[in-house]
Amino acid sequence: MRLRADLDRCRGAGQCVFTAPDLFDQDDAAGLVVVLDPAPGPDRQPLAARAADACPNRALTLSPD
Repeated sequence: MRLRADLDRCRGAGQCVFTAPDLFDQDDAAGLVVVLDPAPGPDRQPLAARAADACPNRALTLSPD
């Protein structure tokens, strides 16, 4: 699975970081999402999906490798 962030859609709500702090962070300049693990393992994929669902701006996408 590949995890991607669309920085044009991100508004820095931080729900991804709140949901999965080991997969996401926010940059210091604008508070936009930073993907820490773009290829989470099978054990982390459900959490990545929850974080993507929690994003109010739908800035996160998950896709097969």
